[in-house]
Amino acid sequence: MSKILAIAYSFLILIQSFNINLEDISKFSALLEHAEFHEEMYGDTFFQFLAEHYGDARDTHENDHKEHEDLPFKDGHHMCTHINTSFISVTNNFELIYHEFIEIPFNFNYNESITDSEKTAIFQPPKYA
Repeated sequence: MSKILAIAYSFLILIQSFNINLEDISKFSALLEHAEFHEEMYGDTFFQFLAEHYGDARDTHENDHKEHEDLPFKDGHHMCTHINTSFISVTNNFELIYHEFIEIPFNFNYNESITDSEKTAIFQPPKYA
């Protein structure tokens, strides 16, 4: 069950990444009608139609018909990209200062503290279980 749920969520994220909304789906019939119009008037195939309206020839063919406004995927929000960039100009100045090594006199003396070798009863393990 968890694999099916993971696959379903993956497909949901994939479909959302295409940026297809319900308005574009409702305009899909206008796309097919306009493709038939191009086939009858100009003899274009469906792939030529897609190239003229969504591909490289879009700029030259854009103002030929008024029906182009009704076609799906013509919204500008599909091409919207938000990129946050920040340019920080930080100058790093590293100055290396050379200090001459001075020998430090040995002033550390460790004396072992005097402790009683027998521990008190508080820190002993329990004797009766």
